[in-house]
Amino acid sequence: MNWFAEIYKRVIGIAVVVVIATFLLSCLMWLLPGDPAELLNPSAPEGAIDSIRKEIGLDRGVFGYYWHWLSNLLTGNFGKYYLGGGEREVSEVVFRTLPVSMQMILYAQIVSLSLAIPLGLVSAYKENSRFDRIVSTTLFTMVSFPGFALALILSLVFAVQLGWVDPIGYVAPSEDLFQHLKLMILPVVSLAVGLTSSYTRLLRTDVIATLKEDYVTMAASKGISNRRVLWKHVFRPSSTTILTSAALNMGGLIGGTIIIETIFVIPGIGYEIFYAIGSRQIIAMQTLIALVAFAYVFFNSTVDILTQIIDPRTRERRV
Repeated sequence: MNWFAEIYKRVIGIAVVVVIATFLLSCLMWLLPGDPAELLNPSAPEGAIDSIRKEIGLDRGVFGYYWHWLSNLLTGNFGKYYLGGGEREVSEVVFRTLPVSMQMILYAQIVSLSLAIPLGLVSAYKENSRFDRIVSTTLFTMVSFPGFALALILSLVFAVQLGWVDPIGYVAPSEDLFQHLKLMILPVVSLAVGLTSSYTRLLRTDVIATLKEDYVTMAASKGISNRRVLWKHVFRPSSTTILTSAALNMGGLIGGTIIIETIFVIPGIGYEIFYAIGSRQIIAMQTLIALVAFAYVFFNSTVDILTQIIDPRTRERRV
């Protein structure tokens, strides 16, 4: 397989998706009531509003503005926040907040996959047993529970009433690792509960189908232990769906952390998106959403390539 050609196609696909998503967002910005330049800094005098309009390219029309914004983005100029004097650069905010969000997302993925993989394998192996029914019912209940509601309940019970953890705040792991992990418990659990349920159900379905394959029956007939059959012969071909889902969630969670980060006052990129929307900082909002779109297609494309390595049968389907 020509991996260079495959990677080239993926890069082109990522670029197309990001351009389309950000251009549509740019078009929506023009539909907002009022002057976009005035929305950026309503208290600025008329002369300053005209300067802002020319600076960000609003005087060039829809396509001219978008090209001005995109060319700046590609050269590393992410724009700035105009509310409050325009002292904050969007690039500085991204470099400061993105690692915080990625930490929380990575923790949530590790926790959810660590729970979902053994639960999915055992539930599929013991299909229709009492254990399988209990796990399926519990997971079905968990996945239907909104993450923000779970976050509020966890905060009320474990932080406010029991006082086991602090309800809000963030500490970098380099400053105090124990306090960092302590503050991350509730946000990570709030995100991981829904992910665990989704991953377990996806893996269970794929494992049940794989267990019916002839090569699995042959492996079991040779006297190979059930644990080895599940992990070596069943889990690998059944993991493509859960890997794809995890990749899609990596990109989606960056934007989906808005509510969780707001509830627990975590200075991540989701909190900054919330601030940009609330303060109508359209340049910052467009840049941040572009990064989310890029992350979404990047992780999806990366795992699509990895699944072709993990399960060679996916390459045969493409031929």
